[in-house]
Amino acid sequence: MTSEDITGYLDRIGIEAPPRPNLDGLIRLQRAHRLAIPFENLDIPLGRGVDVSPDAVVAKLVGARRGGYCFEQNGLFVRVLTALGFATRPLMARVWLGVADAVPPRTHMLVLVTLDGRDWIADVGFGGSFTPPMPLEDGAEAETPDGARHRLRRAAMPGDPDGEWLLERDGVSAVTDGRVIGLGWQPQYGFSLRAVVQADIEQGNHWTATRPGTRFTTLCVVSLVLPDGFAGLTDARLSLYRAGQSEGRAMEGPEEYREVLRDIFGIDLSLEEVRALPMFASVSA
Repeated sequence: MTSEDITGYLDRIGIEAPPRPNLDGLIRLQRAHRLAIPFENLDIPLGRGVDVSPDAVVAKLVGARRGGYCFEQNGLFVRVLTALGFATRPLMARVWLGVADAVPPRTHMLVLVTLDGRDWIADVGFGGSFTPPMPLEDGAEAETPDGARHRLRRAAMPGDPDGEWLLERDGVSAVTDGRVIGLGWQPQYGFSLRAVVQADIEQGNHWTATRPGTRFTTLCVVSLVLPDGFAGLTDARLSLYRAGQSEGRAMEGPEEYREVLRDIFGIDLSLEEVRALPMFASVSA
């Protein structure tokens, strides 16, 4: 990344100076990123597809101040971390959240960071809930400001051929994108430490952006971590969790959706673009 890219990124997430490549710096960057850059898939229902090339990701998430999903978000994050002096590499995962029976494909990207000989996982691109950097150790736990607990286990989900590690979450479902059902520890995603190359990322992105009948090709999904909670849009339904209180409502039309998209999530689409989204296109036709 160029120095201009780094400056633009830090401005985008509200950090004035580059943090040092240590644990405090990683924690600070990840939290600021999640508070500033929303998770979203809107280019898919708009028929634009998702370009995960480095220049395209910087132009979209930094220049255009849009959001993106894991391949964009963590693709940007791993390059920023590397440019700032962190030792990093990408990992691929199978998302088990909301999966009942079939073994899911590797459609999630996260980041492995090595600090002073100790491995950590970092993830700014998992739309379900905020997860802080965690040491890659069996039984490692972390808690987030929304009250949720997160745990790493060296165990595989049944049927996962390479699920060496499993990330789990225990917390209220309101601080998620709606896929969490019930209470207690629930699997989020499983991953191994196998090497990942750009072709793996491009393949996972292509499947995620084009596979018929999946979450990202049938729904309009937007979410953002709040300082004390979570905001989510699934199609025209808004869900908010703040300071332990939940609320939700349906958007009455494209005008209200556009205002919420701008005012809560910081995404400024034109009214014509919003009207082209599937849940409004049939009404506008």
